[in-house]
Amino acid sequence: MSQKILEALKAQGPELDRRYQAVKEKKLNLDMTRGKPCSEQLDLANGLISNLGPNEYKAEDGTDCRNYGGVDGLPEAKRLFSEFLEVAPSEILIGDNSSLALMYECVALGLSHGVPGGAGPWSREKPKFLCPAPGYDRHFAICEHFGIEMISVDMTPDGPDMDKVEALVAEDASIKGIWIVPKYQNPTGITCSPRTVGRLSKMKTKAPDFRIFWDNAYAHHHLTDSPPRLENLLSAAKAEGNGDRVLVFGSTSKVSWAGSGVAMVGATEKNVGWLRGHRGKATIGPDKVSQLRHVKFFKDMDGVRAHMKKHQDILKPKFDKVIEIFEREMGGKGIATWTKPLGGYFISLDTLDGCAKAVVKMAADVGVKLTEAGGTHPYGKDPRDRNIRIAPSLPKLPEIEVAMEVVALCVARASLAKLSG
Repeated sequence: MSQKILEALKAQGPELDRRYQAVKEKKLNLDMTRGKPCSEQLDLANGLISNLGPNEYKAEDGTDCRNYGGVDGLPEAKRLFSEFLEVAPSEILIGDNSSLALMYECVALGLSHGVPGGAGPWSREKPKFLCPAPGYDRHFAICEHFGIEMISVDMTPDGPDMDKVEALVAEDASIKGIWIVPKYQNPTGITCSPRTVGRLSKMKTKAPDFRIFWDNAYAHHHLTDSPPRLENLLSAAKAEGNGDRVLVFGSTSKVSWAGSGVAMVGATEKNVGWLRGHRGKATIGPDKVSQLRHVKFFKDMDGVRAHMKKHQDILKPKFDKVIEIFEREMGGKGIATWTKPLGGYFISLDTLDGCAKAVVKMAADVGVKLTEAGGTHPYGKDPRDRNIRIAPSLPKLPEIEVAMEVVALCVARASLAKLSG
């Protein structure tokens, strides 16, 4: 099979070189390194700027949102965003704009003070985290920052490889957590199956203070009108007597404004109380004005869903264009595979083994910047050097077309070089 692919690529070699040189002469400057919302998406929430009048700064319980207080959020914000996360209002804490900051905080507190159900700070032993890969580079960065050992776990079509997860957590008490983006996973677009959710909820862990960091960043970010259903992990775990192991994170970072949204964590009341107690030492309250603006802007979850349909209308043509070009340029050639996500922000592209770094460099040399090869794996090291995260959200449609034609061209050239030895 490899010989057949090589012969086909050799026949195209001169044309591939000619096209690459022609692209270089265009002096492109296209950045597809991160999954940022585009300006048109951000504009959808511009009503946040003016939706509070000069005397509309009080919450429903009379709280003056301009003042201190409210460590765990306004009542109306907790009511709206508890539905957003599918938890009870008593099981949510509202933070500022970044769910990543809340995850960082929970890891830091686990290391310094420990979590409910544990025997003390995680730092008393050398803690480890399970890291599904390909996965989210910023999760891995938190672990690396704190010196937490990362153990890579393969992603499957149902989510993390649960046979490996179950075996590891059952035998090693130093494994304190696992990172999971459960819906439209970054970058594969996979949604955890009901069976995976069930196994996570009931699996035996040697560490009594094990935590699942359930980063549900794309819960409402659909590219289809018939999205897959993600089962509620917190409810399933509580039914198994394991509710405290689950920390659910979410935000409006890709719903309203990426830098000025509202972040939240959902958990059992015991875990929320733990986090509230520590947060009370670090802050006298989050940005309640922002919470009030968001509640007034969206009103309820029907408002959120209607808003996200507008995001879908902007994003779907961009994702469709990437898939169209990949199929046209690489389909049936045996040099790459790619995902066709039903939501989220990314497409996962797998080249032949040993080609991803070459593709990223080759594309950068002609002005198309992609996420660094290896960035989707712990320590920045993809053992097969094949995965590239494609982020279609920020560029305009014509830019995506140009950039993806360049990517496909670079995949073909890198494949030829690899197979030629």
